[in-house]
Amino acid sequence: MALLEVNGLKIYFHTRNGLVKAVDDVSFTVDAGETLAIVGESGSGKSVTCYSLLDLLPKPPAVIEAGTALFDGEDLLSCSTARMRQFRGNDIAVIFQDPMTSLNPYISIGEQLIEPLIYHPDKTRTQSRKKARLQAIELLDEVGIIDPEARFDCYPHEFSGGMRQRVMIAMALINKPRLLICDEPTTALDVTIQAQILELIKKLQKTRDVAVIFISHDLGVVAGIADKVVVMCEGTIRETGDTESVFYNSQDAYTKKLLAAIPEGAKLLPNRAEQDQPLVKVRDLKTYFTDFSKAAEGKKVIKAVDGVSLDIKRGEILGLVGESGSGKSTLGRSILQLAPNTEGTVTFDGSLLGELSPKNLVPWRRRMQMIFQDPYASLNPRMTVYETLAEPLLYHGLADRKSIDQQVRQLMDDVGLAHSQMRKYPHEFSGGQRQRIAIGRAIATKPELIIADEPVSALDVTIQAQILDLILDLVERHNLTMLFISHDLSVIRYISDRVMVMNKGLIIESGDTETLWAQPQQAYTRELLKSIPLADPKLERLRTNGI
Repeated sequence: MALLEVNGLKIYFHTRNGLVKAVDDVSFTVDAGETLAIVGESGSGKSVTCYSLLDLLPKPPAVIEAGTALFDGEDLLSCSTARMRQFRGNDIAVIFQDPMTSLNPYISIGEQLIEPLIYHPDKTRTQSRKKARLQAIELLDEVGIIDPEARFDCYPHEFSGGMRQRVMIAMALINKPRLLICDEPTTALDVTIQAQILELIKKLQKTRDVAVIFISHDLGVVAGIADKVVVMCEGTIRETGDTESVFYNSQDAYTKKLLAAIPEGAKLLPNRAEQDQPLVKVRDLKTYFTDFSKAAEGKKVIKAVDGVSLDIKRGEILGLVGESGSGKSTLGRSILQLAPNTEGTVTFDGSLLGELSPKNLVPWRRRMQMIFQDPYASLNPRMTVYETLAEPLLYHGLADRKSIDQQVRQLMDDVGLAHSQMRKYPHEFSGGQRQRIAIGRAIATKPELIIADEPVSALDVTIQAQILDLILDLVERHNLTMLFISHDLSVIRYISDRVMVMNKGLIIESGDTETLWAQPQQAYTRELLKSIPLADPKLERLRTNGI
C-alpha cells in the first residue's frame, strides 16, 4: 500500500475573471522511502496540488471540487482542522522555495527549530526544553551547519541562502515526518549550493526512510534525485513514469520541450568580437563597503571587488561567473558607475568614467544600459509598458511626441510583446514577459554596452531558453557588446564568447568559453563545472555516487 495516494484531484479557483482550473483530475502515488518529482512550468499546478494536501490553499478563491488524498489510508482532504494540525509538521513537512520569507526574522534559528517540538507535544511530552535544544543542535549538525551550538542563537539574516535552506530542511525534519514536500528548494541557489542541497536531501532520505515529493520546473535538477516523475502542464498530468523512461523515452511533446530547454553545449553564434581597441577597459578596480552592523562586531571593510582588471571587446559577449557574494553584480554596477569606485579606473570608448560628474555622465548612460536580475523590482509598478519603454527615449531626446508611438511599438516587436499589452502594468505580466519589458527598456536607447545581471536565474527553463535566444538575436541585430553575469555555467557556455571566473572579489581564471570548459585551471572553476546538473539520470547518479 502506498504511503500517499492521490486520486482524481480537482482544484478550481473562482476569480473575478472567471473559473481557473488550477488542478484538473490529477492522480499519483508515493511509496515510503520513494522520491516523486513533479515537474512543470510556473502555473502548471505543481505547488497547488501539494499545498492542498495540507490545507494551505486560500479558501476562497480555491475550492477542492473533487478527489481524495489518502495518507496511510486517511483522507487528508476531508479530515478536521484539529486532525490536519497533527499532520502538519508532524507526519508531513514542507520545505518552501524561499527560506527568507518562511523564517521569522525576529526569532533566532534555534527557537524556530524547537517550535515544532513544542507545538507537537505528543512526540516530545517527556522532553525538557534542554533536551529539545540538544536535539535541534544535533539536527543542525546533521544538515551541515558549521558550529551548530554557536549558530543556534543566530538570526536568519546572519546565514547565507544555502545555509538558510539547510535550516529549513532541519526544521522540516525535526519531528521525523514520513513525507517531505520540497517546493523548488534549490531554484534561487548557486549551482554548487544546489548540488549540496540535493545531495543532503538524498542522504537524509536514506538515513530517515522518508518519502519525498520534489517540485521543480527543471528536469535537469530532478534527474539524479527522483525515482518517478510526473510532468504537469496547465493543471493536468501530461506524462508519468519512472525517471529513466521519462528522460530516455518521453512520449509527450511538452516533456520533450522541457528537456530541450535545458541549456547545454557551446554558443551557436560566431564570435563577433573586434580585435582592435576594447570598448571597455577596467584597471585595478576596487569597490569596498563598510559594514557597521552588530554582526560585523564594529566597523568592518567588505572588499566586494578587490583589484579587478579586464577588457570587453566590441561585439563580444563576456561571461562573468561565480557564486553569490563573489562580487559579480558589484563589478557590473561599478563599471556603470552605479556603485562607488574605491580605487582603479573604468574607461569606456577612451573616456575615464570616474572623472565625470553625474551631470556629465548622462550622455554616456545612453550608450551603457543594464538588465537587472529581478524585473519586478526594477520596473516601476505605476508605469505601463508604454510609459516604461517611452521614458528613456524621451529622456535622452531620441524621440518626440510624434514618433514615440512608432518607436515603442518597434521595441515591443523586438522583444516579442503584443501591441495590445502596451497599456498593462508590470503585475499583469508573467516573469518571462516582465524580463522582456526590462530588455526592451535596456535596448531603447540603442546602447553599445549592456550589462545583464543574472537576467534568467529566476525563470522556468523554457522561458529561460526563450530569453537567452532573444538576447543572442538582439546582440546580433543591434551590434551590442555585453557583460553577461551568471552563477550558472551552462547558461554562460550557451551565450558567451569568453568567460571570467570570479571568487571573493577577484578574477581567478579567464579564457575563451570552450577552452575553459574543457581545461579549467582552478579548483574553484572545476567545482562549479562539477555542480552543473546533468539531464541524464544514469550519468547523474554515477557522478553523485562518486563513480
